Amino acid sequence: MSNPVTNRHEFVLFFDVTNGNPNGDPDAGNMPRLDPETNCGLVSDVALKRKVRDFVHLFHDEPGKQIFIQQRRPLNPLIAEGAKAVDLEDFRTKSGWDKTKSKGRPWADIAKIQQWMCAQYYDIRTFGAVMSTGPNAGQIRGPVQFSFAKSVEPVLPLEQTITRIADVDNEEGEMGRKHIIPYGLYRAHGYVSAPLASHATKGTGFSEDDLELLWQALANMFDHDRSAARGEMATRKLVIFRHQSALGNAPAQDLFDRVKAWRVHQGATQAPGSPATDNWPPARQWADYSVTIDRDNLPAGVEIIER
Repeated sequence: MSNPVTNRHEFVLFFDVTNGNPNGDPDAGNMPRLDPETNCGLVSDVALKRKVRDFVHLFHDEPGKQIFIQQRRPLNPLIAEGAKAVDLEDFRTKSGWDKTKSKGRPWADIAKIQQWMCAQYYDIRTFGAVMSTGPNAGQIRGPVQFSFAKSVEPVLPLEQTITRIADVDNEEGEMGRKHIIPYGLYRAHGYVSAPLASHATKGTGFSEDDLELLWQALANMFDHDRSAARGEMATRKLVIFRHQSALGNAPAQDLFDRVKAWRVHQGATQAPGSPATDNWPPARQWADYSVTIDRDNLPAGVEIIER
């Protein structure tokens, strides 16, 4: 495995959905998530992390790149496995720790388990994890975090009626509902903290190889997440800001402001900086937008990478 990441990064991810539900809201009958004040669509950071995990698990289920959080798989046995691997399987439980077994060094022992878990599981190295649910291995802060994704413009969820002709227990087919968004372009922000990756600062060991796998997952994660509910989803653009230092060379918000998505109206792109007067006709494809990156007077020590 390569060395831990030593440069701070931020990134802007654009992805879109056509005739699908990118992230259902369980509090609203699984309708697409919305900001009720703006009617802009939302996709949770948890949903995006799930897609990264699924991509890595699908193509890289190997030692050092296994996935800790998987559907219908209990976590406590995996934590216990980590404790056993460093000969500390009984030193601490959810209810408390045994001084005779911890040998007076409970936090040092927790660190041993955490190091083993980070080395074994890609998603712990990347996103961190809460591992205090069984044998108490504490919590790990991950160097990679996502924001909620938000649609560039308001979206209009539609409720479509569907029918089922297959009989169940000699019952006739039933009517159902399917929630979709005709089209939406979403934007998410992400952050990579070098200190939280570095072993020198008790980081997870998130490496340059891990970072490259993250970029690969973000670019391709929707290609292997097809379903009837999702419609057509695709990553459209990934803009990465790479800092020369671990601390960073410019505020993240200033760099994000350099990336803008503009509507294309009647074959002409809006002039950068001009307000949008309307969104008519409604956007229905990626070609209805133009993404611009302001490279003028870029802060020293910051590199822009497009993928």
